[in-house]
Amino acid sequence: MPEEPKAAFLFDLDGTLVDSVYQHVLAWHEALAQEGIPLSIWRIHRKIGMSGGLFTNMLLRETGLDIDPARIERLQHLHAVAYTRRSADIQPLPGARELLAWLSGAGIPWAIATSGRMETARAPLTSLGVDFARDVIVTRDQVKYAKPNPDLFLAAAERLGCGIEAASVVGDSIWDMLASRRARALGIGVLSGGYGREELERAGAYRVYDDPADLLRHIDEVGGRQ
Repeated sequence: MPEEPKAAFLFDLDGTLVDSVYQHVLAWHEALAQEGIPLSIWRIHRKIGMSGGLFTNMLLRETGLDIDPARIERLQHLHAVAYTRRSADIQPLPGARELLAWLSGAGIPWAIATSGRMETARAPLTSLGVDFARDVIVTRDQVKYAKPNPDLFLAAAERLGCGIEAASVVGDSIWDMLASRRARALGIGVLSGGYGREELERAGAYRVYDDPADLLRHIDEVGGRQ
């Protein structure tokens, strides 16, 4: 019989494994304010999870302002500075470290794929206890396009040596679920980033859990087995 494709779990970072969504929101709000761009915090939250470049393009388009490459670069820099200042407060979400440890112990491959660049992702990744020399981490710096394009998850599956069709993408935003559909992976949603269950299901999630701890309690439902 042909060998069954190796299952794998591909995780988003912010709002999925670490409680950092609102630090990102406030950092973007601060960056926009420094550029004289008034935008409600709730509108910013709806865009968290996509790449910084696409994020700023969409926000500037919503405000009706000209999209100037120099301004986008300034906004990304200001966001990185503001987010780094808040990064000491970021903690793993309940069950995140335990979930990754369980998968490792069960011999199930996993990777983290984030739309953030390493300069902003390093502190949250460190809080999870990842081994940068051993664990598979894919950041925005390493792919051409970030979410909702599938590049991050495709690159993560390739580095794990797993077929994307046998992988489950775990994320907190509709952008994660859209990227998983485009990659032809299964999408698993978590509510810990602020999106609702119905939104995640409409975007393609076949299961939705509260947070990593809830996912770990139901890991058998999504193909996790020793």
